[in-house]
Amino acid sequence: MNYLKQFPDKDGYFGKYGGAYVSEELLREMKKIESAYYSISKSHEFISELRSIRKHFQGRPTPVYFCKNLSNKTGGRIYLKREDLNHSGAHKLNHCMGEVLLAKYMGKKKVLAETGAGQHGVALATAAAYFGIECEIHMGEVDIAKQHPNVVRMKLLGANVIPVTSGQKTLKEAVDSAFEVYLKDPNNSLYCIGSVVGPHPFPMMVRDFQHIVGIEARDQFFEMTGEMPDAVTACVGGGSNAMGIFSGFISDEDIALFGVEPSGRSLQLGDHACSLTYGKEGVLHGMKTYLLTDEKGEPAPVYSIASGLDYPGSGPEHSMLKDTGRVTYVTANDKECLEAFFKLSRYEGIIPALESSHAVAFGMRYAKENPKKSILINLSGRGDKDIDFVVENYGIGDEYFNDL
Repeated sequence: MNYLKQFPDKDGYFGKYGGAYVSEELLREMKKIESAYYSISKSHEFISELRSIRKHFQGRPTPVYFCKNLSNKTGGRIYLKREDLNHSGAHKLNHCMGEVLLAKYMGKKKVLAETGAGQHGVALATAAAYFGIECEIHMGEVDIAKQHPNVVRMKLLGANVIPVTSGQKTLKEAVDSAFEVYLKDPNNSLYCIGSVVGPHPFPMMVRDFQHIVGIEARDQFFEMTGEMPDAVTACVGGGSNAMGIFSGFISDEDIALFGVEPSGRSLQLGDHACSLTYGKEGVLHGMKTYLLTDEKGEPAPVYSIASGLDYPGSGPEHSMLKDTGRVTYVTANDKECLEAFFKLSRYEGIIPALESSHAVAFGMRYAKENPKKSILINLSGRGDKDIDFVVENYGIGDEYFNDL
């Protein structure tokens, strides 16, 4: 089965999830984007240019790395797909270069987007600088304070950063704000969604651009070990890094896939962002998916120590994969995330993003429970952006190393 060609269907649905729940005006724009994407994605010139960008600008392929020290401490065999080594420090540039190249093809004069942790904002600003196009990034005030280094990077790259002051002042409100501006002038701008979320065709396009992660990881792991991993895991907020790596292994039924959601401070509504684990079907930002809602049926307040994961929904493809059981969705809380952050830093010399640390936390748990098995973790981003916030609020983690 050619999974990528089978899903989504012609109307943008992954099973019963996805679609385009938008106004007639915006639906016309989505159809233009879809048509342009299908046109250039089959173009030899587009494919060649994107491959050249990935190799010579992004620094792809990123390596797979065996965590010898961490594996010895936990048991099992822990491997990382090193997307933190992708140019700009995360997986986000994989789809941003494709989206801005699409914008240039469509004759757009401006790209705009939301960002939570700032990685998508930095990646889009990087791509915009590369292609010479105007860039505007909407970011909640709470995240601006937490992710100051990435705010500086966006500005250095020439992006106009718009603080969002409504609601919880985090990722959902940033999406709302960016969509509002986009709707004022869709003819001259392209909203470059930062994950596998939103109306069709964005969940498909972002997954397709991220598929390179799974392609590389599959070949690299086999070359390294002579076999496939027993399990593959990635953190899930919107879920772009997860769909990127899952897509490389999804047809291998004997390889377990795990998506890790942030269970935050507690399981009370407003203290976590586990939409796939505890949410229900609904419509958010132009798509049908699982989401967390309050007593009025509105998107609920959410929280995660990782700014890139505090979103009340998830990508529609993840919703389908949950229902079919092909992916198992699990959780990691703030404490587990921090332990993984500090231990990967000190045992392996790799400082991970707090988002990715959720996947590392589960990987450590899996390895301890399955000492004879291997697990491949998508290390979706590096932690430069998080170190000031972590040290200021949690110290340098000495309490996790009493055995040293």
